This record gives sequence, structure tokens and C-alpha cells, in this order.
Amino acid sequence: MDINVNAPTPVISVKPVVLSAPDRGDDLQVRVSAPATGHDLPIIVFSHGYSSSMDGYTPLVDFWAAHGFAVIQPTHLDSKTLNLPPEDPRTPLIWRVRVDDLKRVLDQLDLIEASVPGLSGRLDRSRIAVAGHSWGGQTASMLLGARVLDANGQPGEDMSDSRIKAGVLLATTGKGGADLSPFAAEHFPFMNPSFADMNTPALVVAGDEDQSMLSTRGPDWFTDPYFLSPGSKSLLTLFGGQHSLGGITGYNATETTDESPERVALLQRITWAYLRSALGLDHSSWAAACASLEEGSHPLGRMESK
Repeated sequence: MDINVNAPTPVISVKPVVLSAPDRGDDLQVRVSAPATGHDLPIIVFSHGYSSSMDGYTPLVDFWAAHGFAVIQPTHLDSKTLNLPPEDPRTPLIWRVRVDDLKRVLDQLDLIEASVPGLSGRLDRSRIAVAGHSWGGQTASMLLGARVLDANGQPGEDMSDSRIKAGVLLATTGKGGADLSPFAAEHFPFMNPSFADMNTPALVVAGDEDQSMLSTRGPDWFTDPYFLSPGSKSLLTLFGGQHSLGGITGYNATETTDESPERVALLQRITWAYLRSALGLDHSSWAAACASLEEGSHPLGRMESK
């Protein structure tokens, strides 16, 4: 695939940057990765999947940072590193705290910037994207305009954020209701999203072999954020992709069931090109990627847009 990716640069990564969060029970720890050189760096705020942390998703984060993005990764309360017991009173509302975590990052960009040596004055606050994988995808989608339906099927609070200009939703769960397995319906009532107001531009990525035990449907469940949302959206379907999409959760991650360096490499470049285009930096690489994948002849996946 002919995607013109700029040459990688050395990356500075700092952790933990601690953001005061007295109402959260634990202060919010984040990791910041950014290229050692360059100015006007666009920002990606990344929400990890269940039980991961700011240390996960290095195959994506390293690539994005080496090619011009500042990437900020909060550790959510469900992380194994925090070991929150199930009976903790915060547990039922972690899905909301996750959204608040992302907004806290946006609210405290000054502190984050000042905490990383050499980063001061180099962030472009007008170009901010949100990305997430699995549960992190649902978290990210809330800032794009998705809402959680209540028990009566009515949309809950609008938690979208105008500071977010684009999103990348990786293996993000689809509709709730009858599409949930009995276990998921009982234990995860927040997995009942409405994408009707998710207007912010986004790239949705789904694996065509991602069969979830949380849903009564097949892998097409993960395409709902694309098909059920309005506005400018693209859908990348990865052939043979399961929930780790080839291994994005970490280098040699044990949870990867579909290890494919080629699939990860494609995803690195596609997401980079998409965000460069969606944030108004460069459209040529994204156009080339779409042309190649829309032809239907690429062995790793296909692209469609609306």
C-alpha cells in the first residue's frame, strides 16, 4: 500500500504524570509520548480496553508518536494495576469515570505539557483526536456524541466534547438490548449505546472474525458505530481480525489470538493517515489508502466511507 509516512523520529515518553482528581478516589495517572522534535503537534487521547493501563497499546502509540503525534494515555479505574475490588462503590459507574478521565486530560493540558521535558509550547490545542479500543472505544465514542440509553430506551446525558475534532474506534461494541448476551445485559447495563448523535468524524475499525461473548450477534456487531451514526465516517474491516486486531494491545501480548504483524502495520498507517486528514494536516496519504482498500483487492481489509 502506497501511504507516504514521514520518517520516524526519536520519542520521549514520560510516566506517570499525575493529575489531581479528589472526586475520583485515586488521582489520574497518565503516560505522555511525543516526538523529541517538531512543533504544533496534534494530540491523541487514548482510552485503553478493560483492565489495561497507560502502558498498553505500544504498537500504536509508539508509531503515532514517532510520526508526529503527542499521545496521552490515562489509566482508568478498571486497570489491573489499580486492583479495584468488585464491591468498590465506584465500580458501577466506572464507565462514566472513564469519560471524565478523558475530559480531565483535556482540562489539564497545561499541566501535562509542563510535566514533560521539552514539550512546553509544542502542542496544537486546535487539533485533538480521541481513540480507544474495546471498552475504550465506547469511552471515546461518548466524547464524539454517542450516548447511553436508559432502561426506558431514552438517551442519557450528552457527554460529547467540542474540543475533540476526530476519533478512531477500534473493536468498539455495538447496540445493546436484545443484541447483548444475558451475561452482558445483567452485568453491563451501560453497554446500551445510541450512536444517533455521534456526529464527530470517526474511523471505525472492526475485525471480521471478532466474535464476542458479550453479544448474540456475529462480528458485524462491531460495525454498528459506523452504520448507526450520522456524519462523516469510515469503516475499515480487517480480514481475519479478532478482538486484538492483530496485536495492538502490546508487543507479544498474551491476549492476542490473531497475531499478525502485517495487520498491525496496516492499522498503524491507516489510523495515522486518517487522523492526519481528519485534523486537516494532509489529505494525500488518506486518499491513497482509501483508494487501495476500496478497490476490494487488498488482502488484509477493505474500506468504505460515508
